[in-house]
Amino acid sequence: MIEGMRRPGPVVDAHIVVDRGTFRLDIRLRIESGEVVGLLGPNGAGKTTALRALAGLQPLTAGHVTLAGGDVDRPERRTWTPAERRPIGVVFQDYLLFPHLTAQDNVAFGPRRHGVDRRSARQLAADWLERVGLADRARLKPRQLSGGQAQRVALARALAVHPELLLLDEPLAALDARTRLDTRAALHRHLAEHPGASLLVTHDPLDALVLADRLVIVEAGHVVQEGDAATITAQPRTDYVARLVGLNLYRGTADGQTVRVGPDLALAVDDPLHGDAFVAFPPSAVALHSSRPHGSPRNTWPATITGLQRNGDNLRVQLAGPIGVAADVTPAAAANLELAPGQPVWVAVKATQTRAYPADVQPSAMTRDAR
Repeated sequence: MIEGMRRPGPVVDAHIVVDRGTFRLDIRLRIESGEVVGLLGPNGAGKTTALRALAGLQPLTAGHVTLAGGDVDRPERRTWTPAERRPIGVVFQDYLLFPHLTAQDNVAFGPRRHGVDRRSARQLAADWLERVGLADRARLKPRQLSGGQAQRVALARALAVHPELLLLDEPLAALDARTRLDTRAALHRHLAEHPGASLLVTHDPLDALVLADRLVIVEAGHVVQEGDAATITAQPRTDYVARLVGLNLYRGTADGQTVRVGPDLALAVDDPLHGDAFVAFPPSAVALHSSRPHGSPRNTWPATITGLQRNGDNLRVQLAGPIGVAADVTPAAAANLELAPGQPVWVAVKATQTRAYPADVQPSAMTRDAR
């Protein structure tokens, strides 16, 4: 299917249940027309399995996949549509361009498979290569293209069939840092122009934050958090999400403006709460001292350095103690304190630099249904 009338409702309405040995993926996904959803999670969380299920490369165990109002996989009704008949386009991590075909013929391949005559398919491919800035590379084969150019050919090939759903599996992972920056900007533009739904599977939080309208976080086969970038970066709800957005995160019990996060440590916070709560603060909010500090910090505790590594222009210091914590310090401060693994230090975090929020908030409808 190249073009057609879309029925009312989301482009993607899926309850993806896949059993693979002892692992079960059980998530719900809804993606609207023109929306880009970023699917993130640690290795083994089920991201690639979800993409393969949507693409028709992995049958469901249970649940359903509905694309543009039509079921393409519903085991209980024995409904199954093979990959080549689904209204999808896919950009794989390694692009999977046909090595013996030119860039133009690679892009024309999809339309030809959908019944478009050779001449029209080649003209359509030429138009798409011009849109992605590769009109002058049309006659080159994949081995003659740079990584960024190959990625754009793969994107043009996926979009040339006018897919209802565009699937992107780590589309920037194979690129070097400079090419990745330029290609990300171009990809953002093309995704914004795509009228259908898009699902971006990635490990890279920057790719997701730049390219996606909404993020869905999957861990151990279940959705643990979803929302726009601002919501997720402000209130992470698992250790993985906290690391993803660069925050220290602790769960504890709140009593007013104090949250007990361990048997030997209660953190003073600015936000009054009661009950189960999260406390988050960035590594930059953590100050290190050679002796117990006095003055404004209300949160202080002894810790031991377990590791140091460069983090941009600063050093990231890992500390063990009543709670594990990451701190960012300047090289000058590290030299002044003579920081080294095994060294005892004092940690200080101002209450005004913490963020506290309830841990028992009802999950979104999607997350609730997925559990």
